Amino acid sequence: MENTVTKLFGIKYPIIQAGMIWTSGWRLAAAASNAGCLGLIGSASMYPEVLRAHIRQCKLATDRPFGVNVALIYPQVEELMQIIVEEKVPIVFTSAGNPKTWTSHLKEHGIKVAHVVSSAAFARKAQDAKVDAVVAEGFEAGGHNGRDETTTLCLIPMVRQVLDIPLIAAGGIGTGRTMLAAFALGAEGVQVGSRFAASVESSMHEAFKQKIIDLKEGDTQLALKKLVPVRLVKNAFFKQVEEAESRGASAAELQEILGRARAKKGMFEGDLDEGELEIGQIAALFNSILTVDEIVNDLVKEFNQAQSELKGLLL
Repeated sequence: MENTVTKLFGIKYPIIQAGMIWTSGWRLAAAASNAGCLGLIGSASMYPEVLRAHIRQCKLATDRPFGVNVALIYPQVEELMQIIVEEKVPIVFTSAGNPKTWTSHLKEHGIKVAHVVSSAAFARKAQDAKVDAVVAEGFEAGGHNGRDETTTLCLIPMVRQVLDIPLIAAGGIGTGRTMLAAFALGAEGVQVGSRFAASVESSMHEAFKQKIIDLKEGDTQLALKKLVPVRLVKNAFFKQVEEAESRGASAAELQEILGRARAKKGMFEGDLDEGELEIGQIAALFNSILTVDEIVNDLVKEFNQAQSELKGLLL
């Protein structure tokens, strides 16, 4: 599976394990890297020194490339970036902010940079900022999402038209067939989140992992668009938000309902009623909690099988 993405990051498969809040600690990142993917530590739920500890543990657990995902709206982003440079992390994925702010600084220290976008316009800006690759994330994705609600099926070809650098597809990708579809649309790699969230090595609460594999079609929905759009499981908290939004609640009222540490309460502590439960639409296809090795093997096996079947259909 060697291509521009595998060469860029020094990995076996063009698969990126998404750096998810309260999910992607060193165990998940190291397991993904050891399985031939690019593992990412999700820094958005970490204090700076916690991130340093996860980076050091990851180095002990794998001798393969790994990276850190950094949400640029994080209040202590300067401290995170300093630690990333000090610890000589080879790869950084940035999101939720202007890529121009940190890309040149990171690249001066020999760090490869990818930036997550939700539109072709932002993809062009990321390329202009000299990032090494762009992740285009469609509306199907879990967690924070684009306001335009552009699906991956539409987004990837539009972004491909404006890029000269490697394109990684995200949103609704959690099987080998969806991976192949992303390649057909013009991507050269895929970022997988929800499937790895429901893995043995994920740091999510076990109750939420079980909830993920029990989800059915239509059990998630985009919410909180007046704040930052986020795809949520429909639980008691979601229904409270939905009721407020239906009567035109202000951003301030929605922020009050959200409160503090709502995502930690749901995803890390396992409160399935009052917690914020972020997951993608693709979760409706999952029916078991697997190890990272099993997930990667399934992705690659199904990708190859689907590729062979498609060749047969076209004869």
